[in-house]
Amino acid sequence: MSGIKYFPQDLNLENKTIILRVDLNVPIVEKKIQDFTRISLILPFLEELIKKKSKIILISHLGRPKGLRDSTLSLLPIYKHLKEKLNTNMYFYTGEINEELNFKCSYLKNSEVLLIENIRFFKEETDNEENFSKKIGNLGDIYINDAFSCSHRKQASIYGVTKFIKVAYAGPLLKKEVAAIDSVVKSKKEPLTCIIGGSKISTKITVISNLIKSASNIIIVGAMANNFLKYNNYEIGRSLKENNSSEIIKKIIHEAKKNKCKIIIPEDCIVSKSFEGTAVTKDLKSIEKDDIILDVGPKTLKAIEKIIDSSNTVMWNGPAGYFENKNFAVGTNYIAEKISENTKKKSLISVLGGGDTVSAINKSGLKLSFTHLSTAGGAFLEYLEGKDLPGLSVLK
Repeated sequence: MSGIKYFPQDLNLENKTIILRVDLNVPIVEKKIQDFTRISLILPFLEELIKKKSKIILISHLGRPKGLRDSTLSLLPIYKHLKEKLNTNMYFYTGEINEELNFKCSYLKNSEVLLIENIRFFKEETDNEENFSKKIGNLGDIYINDAFSCSHRKQASIYGVTKFIKVAYAGPLLKKEVAAIDSVVKSKKEPLTCIIGGSKISTKITVISNLIKSASNIIIVGAMANNFLKYNNYEIGRSLKENNSSEIIKKIIHEAKKNKCKIIIPEDCIVSKSFEGTAVTKDLKSIEKDDIILDVGPKTLKAIEKIIDSSNTVMWNGPAGYFENKNFAVGTNYIAEKISENTKKKSLISVLGGGDTVSAINKSGLKLSFTHLSTAGGAFLEYLEGKDLPGLSVLK
């Protein structure tokens, strides 16, 4: 997305109050952080702002509290972790967005950080309420959005705030995300292969339609592939599928032929009688009515491997199977290892995105390398669709 105003590295920030919107939406169970990825990503820029002697107001959400205070969705564990990591004074504000907050912010000293409690505890945030946006904007001199993963939301701390502050920039993490996705859809090295998983075609039809125009291959995996198998008159047993998907698939096939893009679906699969059961390899003609397809099979993986080897760019969104059970994580891990291997050889540009994809990579425990691993879900997909994201449009 061209025209975005990115944060200039040479900007003098001494004595300036920075409103920094980040994504600290991490899994927390019994007040313990389960995945530190998003927190680790924000640290370098946060440390840079501290070194530049600015005063930093951190804003983030956690989960979907729907405008209500929910102690299980408090940012307190994140505050405690950041306080340990950052070599500066850090404060946690749990009150209302009002004069009290203004007062506290006015007493911040250079290089100090104040984290505001979960911004979605306030209904006005998700409603993009104008007066609430103004209150946020009045807190600082400069606004920086470094939360690409939230930039598809028209919400106060992402969108509305920019009307009430003189200077607004996109941060370095956001810049990296945009550049990575642009490397797939705009400045790609051909041939481009896209691997699309997930369960619903209807949620990704626009993405697939957009990618068909530029991709040489689109590989359909995961539960989404079941719909294509059903369309081709194969038995899929009790597998996950989306009703009334035949017209969508027909449209995808038509567009693919028109754009000379190959659609690849599984040749074999891994089935079980339950999600907790043992893995059985079957060819497509052997699937029984009580089988559940839970992963792609070895023939399919060999075919995918060949396609990856012949590609210069790979975009992957959505796991190949039910990775939560290690019996059905083989396909996902195999694809991840192959993409990583070719990325390490510098023969491949690899961009991976989507919450489940990142979870699958983390769960694998494998040491993997990719050109870019996006933590964004909805924003990643909407940007791939070619949509103008609200949070980015206001930074132009």
